[in-house]
Amino acid sequence: MPASDRCNKLDWVLQRRQPDLTVLAENLYKPRNFSAIVRTCDAVGINELHAVPGDDGLGVYWKTSQGAEKWVKVRAHDTLEAACAHLRQRGFQLVAAHLGDEAKDYRALDYTCPTALVVGTELFGVSDAALAEADQQVKIPMMGVTQSLNVSVACAIVLYEAMRQRQAAGMYGQNRLDDALLRQQRFEWLHPKVAEFCRQRGLQYPVMDEEGHVIGDFPRGTPALFDKGRGSES
Repeated sequence: MPASDRCNKLDWVLQRRQPDLTVLAENLYKPRNFSAIVRTCDAVGINELHAVPGDDGLGVYWKTSQGAEKWVKVRAHDTLEAACAHLRQRGFQLVAAHLGDEAKDYRALDYTCPTALVVGTELFGVSDAALAEADQQVKIPMMGVTQSLNVSVACAIVLYEAMRQRQAAGMYGQNRLDDALLRQQRFEWLHPKVAEFCRQRGLQYPVMDEEGHVIGDFPRGTPALFDKGRGSES
């Protein structure tokens, strides 16, 4: 893809990111499921995914995620309590995907307010501790013999309902990232190697113009990753 087309595509995506919609994944242990959730998050415009890793940590299976982890930040939390506190401080309602008596049809909830969808382990679902933290519980109607869907499939169904509601409310029609985050993320997406070099050394990113060209001086010692003036890295 030509550099200018890539820049335009990434700008289009950034303009539609939803900073107040996210997922909190609790102790998922199958990399393919976690990877599928990351991919869905990117597809509906989620900018940051939260996770409480299990004993084996977080794994992403590239063939399932299709590289979506490059575009969705994954923020890991040491405990469920810490993750929920972080989200509450930022005004999120916590919505647990759970087949329980208190659960509402997933389509009955308002997802236009700041929402974190909580999904649990593949075997046991959302934990009792997570249910106690949740403000709402939602379920997907089932007409068959099986009682539940794969966690990544269930997550996708709920998130696409959230996207439908947000599209109807015009929430994808304007930039919703704050200016500082937009500039930072735009540089990181267009020039990931230079951004990593700067982060490792605590350096500021070079100045970049509207077309994605680096017009400021590169930090001393920056590798010759691409010719100055191009819109993105090779």
